[in-house]
Amino acid sequence: MAKIAFILLCHKDPDAIVQQAEQLTAAGDYIAIHFDARAPKAAFAQIQDALAGNPNVTFATKRIKCGWGEWSLVQATLYAVEAAEAAFPRATHFYMVSGDCMAIKSAAFAHAFLDADDVDYVESFDYHESNWIKTGWREERLIYRHIFNERTQKALFYGSFKLQRALGLTRKIPSDIQVMIGSQWWCLRRRTIEAILEFTKKRRDVMRFFRTTWIPDETFFQTLVRHLVPGREIKARTLTFLMFTDYGMPVTFYNDHYDLLLSQDALFARKISPEAKELKSRLGALYASGRDDFKISDEGRSLFKFLTGRGRVGRRFATRFWETETSLGHDRELLIVACKKWHVAKRLLGGVKHFTNIPAVEYLFNEEDTEMPDLGGIQSTLAKRTRHRRALMRMLFDHHASDRMIICLDTANFDLMQDFFADRATTRLLEVECDMTDEYLAGHARRVGLAGDQTSDDAIAQILPTIRYDVVFESDRIRDANFPHHHRIRQNWDVDRNAGELAKFLSVNDETAKSIAETPHLFVD
Repeated sequence: MAKIAFILLCHKDPDAIVQQAEQLTAAGDYIAIHFDARAPKAAFAQIQDALAGNPNVTFATKRIKCGWGEWSLVQATLYAVEAAEAAFPRATHFYMVSGDCMAIKSAAFAHAFLDADDVDYVESFDYHESNWIKTGWREERLIYRHIFNERTQKALFYGSFKLQRALGLTRKIPSDIQVMIGSQWWCLRRRTIEAILEFTKKRRDVMRFFRTTWIPDETFFQTLVRHLVPGREIKARTLTFLMFTDYGMPVTFYNDHYDLLLSQDALFARKISPEAKELKSRLGALYASGRDDFKISDEGRSLFKFLTGRGRVGRRFATRFWETETSLGHDRELLIVACKKWHVAKRLLGGVKHFTNIPAVEYLFNEEDTEMPDLGGIQSTLAKRTRHRRALMRMLFDHHASDRMIICLDTANFDLMQDFFADRATTRLLEVECDMTDEYLAGHARRVGLAGDQTSDDAIAQILPTIRYDVVFESDRIRDANFPHHHRIRQNWDVDRNAGELAKFLSVNDETAKSIAETPHLFVD
């Protein structure tokens, strides 16, 4: 059975460190602690005294001063790993954590999870080919030597870089090493750790190289694992749940995130707010609880993106600039059915196609597999369709040999509506308003990835008001645009009233419009 040796790098709050160590060792696991040498000696003595009677705790073979982006972080980790490897011969896995990390599963669950698959868990992506680095330096991290701290010695750091660049003092990456990059929160098997420690003794050239790279904690272990372990035995993911904002800052979790954290496909989470006393208490008790009934829905990242993508006034992005040099044509008429419930719009289009000869295409800008003719590849992906939408629509008009056509759009596609209404062609809009029950909105949340099959009812209840507001906002935004030829039908209107709107939208007689309005089960979910 798996037994974990946690590798803890920390620099403050000795009381919290003691508590974290006691919680993680309560179920029989181990921990090796490196407490930053910059911290007061009294704080370190407090930790040592408090944990002196715990045989499952050890300390790094040497304490050093650590700095962000420096080799010192990797060296401190190695000192803690060396201590853990020697002190805990029964440890099967070594798991990197920080003082901001806490377990979001029980030890029983974690052990069973690690036993189920004989692999190492480490984000490990090709340094040059992957897009793991979003902005800033890439090659410069490696080919120049970085010996100063970027945050505390900024003038020296950038002065050294500029001098090396001016003099052409670049260096080569060790020829047999493929540099990889990823999160520093890894979980490695014992034999992998032993191989890494042996490698560090034999390959002084590689060690010299990494000692002067920038931010080596994102590349050192990630590279060595790929170099020493077959690819089939590596899962390029972290078992620690963490998220970052658009500004590159880690998301902090608070008391009301307990249920969300437990539902994520991970064993730990960071960063837990120091002020989240209730959350820390509940998660602290969780690890030794023996629970194994976790329902994994893993919607955390998509939910965060959804909730934070609203901006200060409810929407994140302003109107976009679209291509304006093309037109659908003066004499053409585009009919748009806008509906949040796609199945309702599709039934309505079925009725339109049955009682008229107007060509109709369903959610071509929302569904990849919408049935469409071959238009030379422009229709192959949603991205291409959206990017070349006017050209696409012209080709569809030509394909159907018609000057009238109907398409469906989600009510969220406001930018597309604006663009089509700005065209020289005549554009008409039919907004289909449906009743939005809690059951439907919960299903919608699952379909778009805001919730999973195992998401608790309480968690769904928390996001329903936001989703409902989103639907209302989209409808209000369409009305506020004052589009010409804007018509509406509603689920709670009678057939005759809806038929009147359909007749104006489709330019058909009252009898045909009523037949379409009477489409069987039109609004049924």
